[in-house]
Parts: sequence; structure tokens; C-alpha cells
Amino acid sequence: MNVRPLGDKIIVCRDEAETRTDSGIYLPESAKDQPRQGTVVALGNGVLNRESGEYMPFTVKKGDSVLFSSYGGTEIKVDGDDMLIMTEDDVLGIIN
Repeated sequence: MNVRPLGDKIIVCRDEAETRTDSGIYLPESAKDQPRQGTVVALGNGVLNRESGEYMPFTVKKGDSVLFSSYGGTEIKVDGDDMLIMTEDDVLGIIN
């Protein structure tokens, strides 16, 4: 399945949850936190500027590692992979 986000939406592939703590303790599934970090997979057209009729470009680009808010986005499943579709406003920062 191929998904293309519309308008000001982006698709982010969430990073895998940690399976061990820094000290080496393995975490059960119930104790794992959902990571709030991922990679931008696809971008929409951008936000439409109503005055000029042109789309304003995104700050993020495909392949960027980003941090996003805990409850940001909607979970979707594409070809068996869990992804999030969200607006750029849900992105808190880009990881260098």
C-alpha cells in the first residue's frame, strides 16, 4: 500500500521501543514506553497561503529524525509497519 499525505500532513515512522534499560535489565512489553521519536517518511504539499495561493514549504524534510508530542498524530499501519500521520505542528524538534 502506498500512502501520500495531503495538505500540511506528514508521515513519521516511530522508532522501536527500548527492550533494555541502561543498566541491562530487560523490559516486559507492558513496561515499555512508546517512543516519541521517529523518522519522516513522507510529506504533503504544505500549508496553503490563502493570499498568494502558493504552498508554504515544510521545515522538516524526508529522512529527518524528529521528536514529537506524546499524543500527536494518528496511528496507521502501512505494509505491516506502524506509522503516524500528523501535522508539522506536532513536531517539537529535529534531531541532528
